[in-house]
Amino acid sequence: MNTDEMIALCKKHTMYTWSATDNVNPLPIARAEGVYMYTPEGKRILDFNSQLMSVLIGHSHPKVVERMKQAADKLIYVYPQTATEVRARYSKKLADLAPGDINTFYYTLGGAEANESAIRAAKLFTGREKILSRFRSYHGGTNATMQLTGDPRRWANEPGMPGVIRVMDPKPYNFSFGETDEEITKNNLTYLEEVIQYEGPQNIAAMFIETVTGTNGILPPPKGYLQGLRQLLDKYGILLVCDEVMAGQGRAGELFALRYRDLVPGKVTLAKGLTSSYVPLGAVGMRDKIAEHFRKNVYWGGLTYNSHPFCLEVADAVLDVMIEEKLVENAARLEKTMRSEMDRLQAKHPSVREGRCIGLFGIMETRKNKQGEFLAPYNGSHPAMDKLAKFFKDEGLFTFVRWSAFMCNPPLTITEAQLKEGFEIIDRGLEITDAAFEG
Repeated sequence: MNTDEMIALCKKHTMYTWSATDNVNPLPIARAEGVYMYTPEGKRILDFNSQLMSVLIGHSHPKVVERMKQAADKLIYVYPQTATEVRARYSKKLADLAPGDINTFYYTLGGAEANESAIRAAKLFTGREKILSRFRSYHGGTNATMQLTGDPRRWANEPGMPGVIRVMDPKPYNFSFGETDEEITKNNLTYLEEVIQYEGPQNIAAMFIETVTGTNGILPPPKGYLQGLRQLLDKYGILLVCDEVMAGQGRAGELFALRYRDLVPGKVTLAKGLTSSYVPLGAVGMRDKIAEHFRKNVYWGGLTYNSHPFCLEVADAVLDVMIEEKLVENAARLEKTMRSEMDRLQAKHPSVREGRCIGLFGIMETRKNKQGEFLAPYNGSHPAMDKLAKFFKDEGLFTFVRWSAFMCNPPLTITEAQLKEGFEIIDRGLEITDAAFEG
């Protein structure tokens, strides 16, 4: 099909996420290889967001594609109450790589299902009902995970699962707990403990956090926060669940993002990068004490596609590529290049408020004045940001522009030259937001 036919039929016969269909202007893609996508007419587009921060090994990696072909000749599907060779092999690999005693995994078809399953397991394990989460978070689009999510996408989905208590992040949107990491950590945890007292610690099963906040700002935790949070929750017998759907699998320069702070939570949830999104897969990793509980007690949950053998074969192939090609190390190495490019653009363009990155997990924010006021309001837009999004699309750069910010999350296979190619387009595009800068 040509572009017009493709778009017309997709809009006529399918629905799009987080959108009114008539307002969607779909990006037509015919094929994708490495860090590039191509339209039906052959226009090349640099994927600067790994699609949904998920295509970590690049598009159509030949080693994984070949393994997928081989897997199609093996066991395609069996029901969840079976034992399979790939289920055994891949789970042992994950257990060997995961921090601490996270040795047991429950497989789903995505991150939202993983978080839903983690909620259920936490309630069954503790016998408690309430769940803590943070406002600058995203945990999925299902009924329960939408309520864990703090950002405005939950508003139209309320009311949902009861018992969710949302609290302020260490770095709220327009408020500060302090200037230094130590001050921010101390004040936020003091505030959090007071909330726990209000809600009754005996009622709270778990707290869900993104180890590194993703969609809502790419926010690495301040120094000492994760360790302090863990100690506080342990004090009250509240499980810590780290959502690494976006930040894990090498994105933040560590296979498990939580490892860079030497943290072992009660549970970790994974998806996206497990298969580089070539096929659906998610997982809940849990510590031995929790897994031991479910050896004697029923886990009241089930999924038709739990431990799907074909999906696990793909995940196994992706993990092999991640390790063999040192993609986690590449993400850590190129953090310096991304940091340097962000600093260069901030020095050059008055409209740049800040650039943040950890590994190849990055974001740049724009401002309207020297006081640092965001160019667009919370949950809003600005004509300059709309023009910037169009410029990126026209110039062959794919990323997400949201509110006053845009993402910088390329595949972990990207080279230094390709990374600079993306920032060269961004450099030219920022002239648009500079024109809107009020001084």
